[in-house]
Amino acid sequence: MTISPPAPTDVTRLWYTRCPVPTASSIAISRGLLAAEFAPDGIEVSSLLESADSAVRESHFDHTRADSFRQGGNIPPIWSRSKGRDLRLIGLSWAEQYQAILALPESGITGPEDLRGRRLALPHRVNDQIDFTRATALRGYHTALALAGLAEDEVKFVDIAVPETFLGQAGSPTGSLFGARNQRTLNRAEIIALLRGEVDAVYLSGSRGADFEAFLGAVRVVDIAALPDRAQRVNNITPATLTVSGGLLDQRPDLVARYVASTLRAARWAEEHADETRRIIAAEVGSAEEWVDHGHPLDLHSRLTPSLDEDLIAAVESQKDFLLRNGFITTDFDVREWIDPEPLRRAQELIEND
Repeated sequence: MTISPPAPTDVTRLWYTRCPVPTASSIAISRGLLAAEFAPDGIEVSSLLESADSAVRESHFDHTRADSFRQGGNIPPIWSRSKGRDLRLIGLSWAEQYQAILALPESGITGPEDLRGRRLALPHRVNDQIDFTRATALRGYHTALALAGLAEDEVKFVDIAVPETFLGQAGSPTGSLFGARNQRTLNRAEIIALLRGEVDAVYLSGSRGADFEAFLGAVRVVDIAALPDRAQRVNNITPATLTVSGGLLDQRPDLVARYVASTLRAARWAEEHADETRRIIAAEVGSAEEWVDHGHPLDLHSRLTPSLDEDLIAAVESQKDFLLRNGFITTDFDVREWIDPEPLRRAQELIEND
């Protein structure tokens, strides 16, 4: 049964959140496009970060706010949909990211075949309701093992307990939920385990992954980002998802279309402003600008436009199936029934008149 939060009867505030990954929402927020779009209606557009209520901020993961948008990693919204939350998938985007299995030089591990019998770090965020970092790492390992024809029981997964919660504290209206300090700690437990010799390899991704590789002088055992088949590169932010509360979409589809149109305008601006886009994304992911090029290569500024292209939908289906097979979700659902293409269609019509 679908769990629907109460639909707003008189919309005076819209909530947004986004992950520390490259998205058109990041550009729209940074440039003030959302605030400008809805100010004439007397509608305040607020970041979940603004709330002192941890339950409101937690909606970044479980999508419990009735009047909210989220853009970022696909695992939390898939988890929320499997739990019966009434959220709709209205857009997808694919910005390539660094993904690699790393080992220290002295390990003697140089390729995926060398992982046989080795200890692989698997984070376990014991105080978060959605352990998306564990799912992300496991999918990366599965990809690496498949390259060498290895099964799961031919390696040893070592649980690395992470007691800190992923979400940050309340802060500024335009700030990311996840600042540079927070981002710097995300893989700390796995890295420490690697340096202590408790594990032999780790999975890392994004700008911080490239940063840690350089810091450790690590061997890139498997460069997942370089694999030729896009299906091999599917993971939490490939593709990124844009979702909205179902009640808001049902009651005020006009507002949802205008929100999506703002992200389309932001993506169009990014295509013509590569340097400024890199600067915005660096702040979002909590890294130096230089690491953005290493963490998200291949013309990042031109890869932020939300769409519902068939290959992106197939990637979400693949991710949902992976999460179901491995116990991260327990209830199956039809991804294509989850999608509502109407907001994107209406948004595209709106920007045609710009």
